[in-house]
Amino acid sequence: MRILIVDDHPIVASGCRAVLADEGEIEILEAADAEDGECVFIVERPDLSIIDINLPTVSGFELARRILERAPEARIIMFSMNDDPAFAARAIECGAKGYVSKTGDPDDLVEAIRTVGGGGTYLPSAIARSIAFAGPALAQSPLSKLNAREMEILRLLSAGKSLSEIAWLVQSSYKTVANTSSIMRQKLGVKTSVELVRLAIDSGVA
Repeated sequence: MRILIVDDHPIVASGCRAVLADEGEIEILEAADAEDGECVFIVERPDLSIIDINLPTVSGFELARRILERAPEARIIMFSMNDDPAFAARAIECGAKGYVSKTGDPDDLVEAIRTVGGGGTYLPSAIARSIAFAGPALAQSPLSKLNAREMEILRLLSAGKSLSEIAWLVQSSYKTVANTSSIMRQKLGVKTSVELVRLAIDSGVA
């Protein structure tokens, strides 16, 4: 199996190599950001991609969208420090076949690779229970009101990017990004971009 790991922390890639050392014939491909990850995917066509959500430029959500737009059959596992069930729900919504928290059991990653590599879907039991039993709490979370593209724009706004910069990064028009920003403010009940950024920080998106 050929696995692409997209993460800007070399220690994470090294950790993945160590965890997978006993898993038979596995070739690890690496990329440090979404742009490199997309290029490696196009050239190498890995069997499976493990993508960190919090990448330096655009997020793993945006990279997953680009990959799946090009190759709908791609098998993707989203990898994150955040174990908020809303993040896992968004990962599945955007087409990922699995979600693993970096703070969880290392065996979760191995099991995710086996399951998703075999054509299945995977969520660690703790996160699956959180989603199943969150109920109204998950529905009331600000993040639950946003789709993956809106979350990406919110994250970039909170990183200090202008609407023009965001439009370039997410490969969209300025008008579309501006309209999306306005829709987000309406959804979240805030009036200004400053309030939007504050909400992003409080929700763990930033």
